[in-house]
Order: sequence, then structure tokens, then C-alpha cells
Amino acid sequence: MPNRADSSTTAVAIVASAGGVTAISQVLEGLPDDLDAAVIVVMHLLPEHRSVLTNLLGRATDLFVKTAEDGDEISPGRVYVAPPDLHLILDSGRRLRLDTGPPVHYVRPSADVLLGSLAGACGGNCLAVVLTGSGTDGAAGAKAVKLAGGHVVVQDPDSSEHGGMPRAAIAAGAADDVISLGKIAPAIIAYVAEMNPN
Repeated sequence: MPNRADSSTTAVAIVASAGGVTAISQVLEGLPDDLDAAVIVVMHLLPEHRSVLTNLLGRATDLFVKTAEDGDEISPGRVYVAPPDLHLILDSGRRLRLDTGPPVHYVRPSADVLLGSLAGACGGNCLAVVLTGSGTDGAAGAKAVKLAGGHVVVQDPDSSEHGGMPRAAIAAGAADDVISLGKIAPAIIAYVAEMNPN
């Protein structure tokens, strides 16, 4: 498994809310264990419950899945999952930071917080994936990724258990591709291959 962490690491952020466990699991299941990118996951979670999201997602993929810790350097072939009740931020040194700032769109962790930081840290070397969820979280962050030169894939609202987040991202003009859930893993693989031609 690759384990390099440097400024060239491609970052893939996957954000979701209601219906997200099934959707994220399906996406991760379709990714190879030698994916030449780091995957960062934010899903809205109830803060009063200890999250089992990392374990659930770990069962769906051969990628290494861990709960994100403050100071983690992102490395290819790894999936970093935001813990409950903390924003997850990627800093300019490609390290993950946990933040206790106020909720955004009434949620913490927030997709907008992660994606906004992704845009600042990675510029054009990142992919944002907006999956099923209610509300509008993720739309502004996805637009920031697009404006920074990154790529944005949005789950087709008609294939989403809850179409609010995908529709908000589309309405914000953030989506480069709007595709069904089953096509998202191949789209990630294709993007990563394009960013890392070897």
C-alpha cells in the first residue's frame, strides 16, 4: 500500500448526510486498495453517539480506513473519516485538523468546512464528491473547489436517498459531473489516474 504524504498527494473528499452510510460504502467498495489518492470523508453524525462509521466503512473496502486525528498527514490508499462533533479541515501542509468551531448549517462536522479547506490546500489537485443528504451543506464548499480548479462530482438526485445536498450543489453551479451512484467510483478512479499519470 502506498504511504507517501507530500504536496502532490491527490485528495478526494466525499461528503454526505442522510442515507450516506450506504452510499459511501458503495463508492468505497468500488475503489482499488492501491488508489493513488487520499480519501477524506465527512458525514453528518449525531454528536451524542460514539461513531461506528469508521468500522462500517472499513468493512466495505480494502483501503485502510481510520478515524481522522489532529495532525494526520494525508497519504494515498487511506481513508480518513471525520469523528462526530468536530469539523475536519485540511491545512496548507496537507495535514488534517480537528476543529471545535461553531456548527455550519447546524452541523459539525460540516461538508462546507472540509471542502472549503480542500480548495485552499489543494487547488486543482482535488476531487469533491457530494452524495445523498438533506439540506444545503456542501454546496458552497463544492463551489469553492470548482473555483480553485478542482473537480466536483455530484450524485444524481434521482439516485439519492435524499436529494437535498446534491440539488443544492447543482443549484450553486458547482457540479462538473452529475452521475448515478454506481458510476461514482469509476469516475474517482478515472480522475485519480488523470492526476497521477505514471
